[in-house]
Amino acid sequence: MIVGVVGGGQLARMMIPPALALGVELRVLAEADGMAASLAATAVGDYRDADVVLAFAEGVDVVTFDHEHVPQEVLQRLVDAGVAVRPGPHALRFAQDKRLMRERMAELGVAQPDWAPVDGAADLRTFLDDHGGAAVVKTATGGYDGKGVRVVRAVDDVADWLEGAADGGPRLLVEELVPFRRELAQQVARRPSGEIVAWPLAQTVQRDGICAEVVVPAPRAGGEGAVAEDMAVRIAEGLDVTGALAVELFETEDGRLLVNELAMRPHNSGHWSIDGSVTSQFEQHLRAVLDLPLGSSAMLAPSAVMINVIGGPAEGRMEARYERALAAQPSAKVHSYGKTARPGRKVGHVTVVGDELDEVAYQARAAAATFE
Repeated sequence: MIVGVVGGGQLARMMIPPALALGVELRVLAEADGMAASLAATAVGDYRDADVVLAFAEGVDVVTFDHEHVPQEVLQRLVDAGVAVRPGPHALRFAQDKRLMRERMAELGVAQPDWAPVDGAADLRTFLDDHGGAAVVKTATGGYDGKGVRVVRAVDDVADWLEGAADGGPRLLVEELVPFRRELAQQVARRPSGEIVAWPLAQTVQRDGICAEVVVPAPRAGGEGAVAEDMAVRIAEGLDVTGALAVELFETEDGRLLVNELAMRPHNSGHWSIDGSVTSQFEQHLRAVLDLPLGSSAMLAPSAVMINVIGGPAEGRMEARYERALAAQPSAKVHSYGKTARPGRKVGHVTVVGDELDEVAYQARAAAATFE
């Protein structure tokens, strides 16, 4: 079995160990030399070039992705050439375009923030007037880790985006500024035959638009877990997703769950599963895209906490601090992405699993702090 992964980032890198364990050959199309998944990179090229991607896909059993940015026309060329693309372009378009995603969520009857397309300043001005003078404007395509998202209180706050959209740049949408209690993430995996497996609901903490911390299971989650799983399953089936799906959610002050974003690939909120679940999201994704029976998503301990290492050491590489971090926190599992340090960049993560959440969280935070 041969799986081709388009994109050479840390998500592709973390598919390598389960691929080796399963005896699956992993081939990676990296955007440049020296990327996180360079260990499995068999080609370097532009994922926006259909000829490059088609050449990469020759001889693989299935093509999957490290990110959602491969253009629809490239994806369709793969399908037309008889390549198994999972998730397929018909599903990926809802992760690529937030306006399409919002329209489809409404059709599926899945709860989400109030929103509207923005095709000019008048659309945004009307929405602000109807929603207390504050809202969130997003670019429909291309945003991630807080990029392409602005809280606005006046049309002028996104004058540059409006001008860009008028000149053929990314389309815009506006959403209500949700008064949420916390952010959650529900992950599922689905194979082409329809089997679906869900992990426990996770609580996520964002800093500067970047996921900083994940706690599993989400503390104080009662009925929310069942509601979130039902929402994710409905979305996976309704969009015909194959592989891993992460549904990012707001829990509002009055206890409702609203869909914020979708990711049709392994996701930061599921990195804990490498050390904390019977089947990690990366192994599950490979099983799903190959249409193999899915594994158990049961936790290996009552609590798991994952902390992202953002930015990294001001001097030297993460590895230089292993001695201190691992000696101080022997229960911590450290994952380096092989990246150079840079402010705001995810260079690794730390996971601790155990019985007592407070102790697990302390150990994970302490170990991660060693690298920052």
